[in-house]
Amino acid sequence: MAGFPLEPDPADMLDIGRAALQLVTDMVGAFPDAPASTFRPWADRYSLIAEPPAEHGRDLATALALFRDAAGEGLETAGPRYFGYVPSGGLYTSAVAELLVRALNRSTGLAGFSPALVAMEDGVIRWLCGEFGLPAGAGGIITTGGSTAHLSALVAARHDRLGETFADGTLYATAHTHYSVAKAARIAGFPASAVRTVPTDARLRMDPAALAAMIAADRDRGARPFLVVANAGTTSTGTVDPLPEVGGVAAREGLWFHVDAAYGGFFQLTERGRAVLRGIEAADSLVVDPHKSLFAPYGTGMLLVRDPGVLRAAHADTGAYLQDLPAPPVPHYADHGPELTRECRGLRLWLPLWLHGVGAFRAALDEKLDLARFAYSELTARGAFECPYPPQLSTVCFALAGAGGAADDANHRLLDEVNAEGRIYLSGTTVEGRYLLRLCVLSHRSHAEHVREALAVLHERAPRPVLTPLSV
Repeated sequence: MAGFPLEPDPADMLDIGRAALQLVTDMVGAFPDAPASTFRPWADRYSLIAEPPAEHGRDLATALALFRDAAGEGLETAGPRYFGYVPSGGLYTSAVAELLVRALNRSTGLAGFSPALVAMEDGVIRWLCGEFGLPAGAGGIITTGGSTAHLSALVAARHDRLGETFADGTLYATAHTHYSVAKAARIAGFPASAVRTVPTDARLRMDPAALAAMIAADRDRGARPFLVVANAGTTSTGTVDPLPEVGGVAAREGLWFHVDAAYGGFFQLTERGRAVLRGIEAADSLVVDPHKSLFAPYGTGMLLVRDPGVLRAAHADTGAYLQDLPAPPVPHYADHGPELTRECRGLRLWLPLWLHGVGAFRAALDEKLDLARFAYSELTARGAFECPYPPQLSTVCFALAGAGGAADDANHRLLDEVNAEGRIYLSGTTVEGRYLLRLCVLSHRSHAEHVREALAVLHERAPRPVLTPLSV
């Protein structure tokens, strides 16, 4: 590397790669015994890691050691004992795919830069459109996550249903819809009052009759309803709205039907998931996050749409300097979202699907459904906990049984104690004014022994239930 240090020769490339691969192998290999979280007091090493770069290069071994030290602190979100929020497994084969595409550094915003790689990505998207029952010709885009996917969907719906003037547009969601939807609406130019909150039933599902009544009332006051967002696996509880009924209201009222399936969408690959997600095939657009229930690395979201032409109408543009670029018969992803420059994102899905087959993913997702039901049955059967909402997918919400008026404080204390120990990691949420603990089983590395360990930790820490006296 002496002559041109930014251009290592093949021997140096192999040395760098071997050193990095050895570190990856060591760290991923340690997952089975690793704690779910590790946090240390602030120390001098923070200053060392954050110091500015030197004028001359330094050695790789020290850099890798610093990385290992830095990565050793935090939540082990790719490990088997992480059950907080919505886990992301991080497939090793996706990481290999990322090495390939990052090293070659092909742009795929405009198909002419790398048409065959775009075709690989497009093939994964069209396969998924078919899995969700969308019609021939449906398409989409792989994004950096659900937030950017929601934004593109909302902009497309706004352009299609409201046109250039949209200040009086209204959209509909529930109190349990992910906040990224309201954030996308704000970025797209809508005031907070445009996002209307639809009541839910006792199971936290959108009430279709209430939705229809709100649409009618908003039209009566001069507003223009244009979009309804249904949930296919809420973050807090994994709740799935009644998609056929909500989609039916959207169709009758002429609203764009958008489904947030960021967490729950890939359970569509299983027989049970298809039953729970029935009605998703009517969506005009849906968001799924491969970095959740397809175990891909963080930064992998996806937007699927019934008619890609609507995406293009809302996002496409060009410049005179692009006039000579070839136009192959595959999508320009720059026409489907806000990004012009984007890396090749499809290989991180294509390669694992090629190597492992869809059946491996289907089996892993079925396992997560089984484990969630096992956790639910164990938590409800042994007396220390209660579970107010049976799991529809792989999230189990629970609370200490008989905690009385101090229930929220007791559950907060329990969560703090469990997470401070570090053996497992859980998260909490507030639902209908009540604080609940959550156990979300989703990593491809989480298996029966890890869920049993989590349940054991909870029962070790849980006080004996204190029954609230009945009033006479």
